[in-house]
Amino acid sequence: MEMDWLLIAVVILMGYFFGSIPTAYLIGRLRNINIFEVGSGNMGATNISRSMGLGWGILTWFLDSAKGIVAILLSHLIMPNNIALATTLAAIAAVIGHNWSAVVAVITGTLRGGKGAATAFGTLLFIAPVQALVGIGVAIAIVLVTRFVSLGVLVMFALATVWTLARIASGTMEATYALYSVAIALLIFVRFRENIRQLLAGTERKLGERVR
Repeated sequence: MEMDWLLIAVVILMGYFFGSIPTAYLIGRLRNINIFEVGSGNMGATNISRSMGLGWGILTWFLDSAKGIVAILLSHLIMPNNIALATTLAAIAAVIGHNWSAVVAVITGTLRGGKGAATAFGTLLFIAPVQALVGIGVAIAIVLVTRFVSLGVLVMFALATVWTLARIASGTMEATYALYSVAIALLIFVRFRENIRQLLAGTERKLGERVR
């Protein structure tokens, strides 16, 4: 049992470490841009898109998603006898690491990060690929019509959460993933609460509004 708890701690710390890698900050530095000082100040793909262009934003999204996938793959090596729990813990820890990065705290002196959407998407793609692909398709359609990235993200994860919980209730997915689904939904809601307020107020910034 002690060894099991040790492995659990290793998985959580490993997931957090990979999530903490400040992808957007490092990409911004390639162009001498401090992502924390432009636009929304958020360390994410949308802010990179506004400050550096869509291509850089897509690259940031891809790399942030990869952080979640790598964390899950490594968790399987650490806890091969409990894949569902390892996956769940690594995924949640990676998103928390991205949102509140210790690496960024060392660089800036403040515990901060991104909003976790891309990293969460990477974990969802690994755990429930159909939900992830349908969700991203819906999100892209919403962004193309409204140009509100936050709205697309919120709808994508709301849809994925309901779908995943329905699969668990029907017995076609392990119950352990209920913890993953609820935790990720809460993390997305917490980090996007200001976007929700701005969407309701009609003041949310649209994609394509570049930052100088």
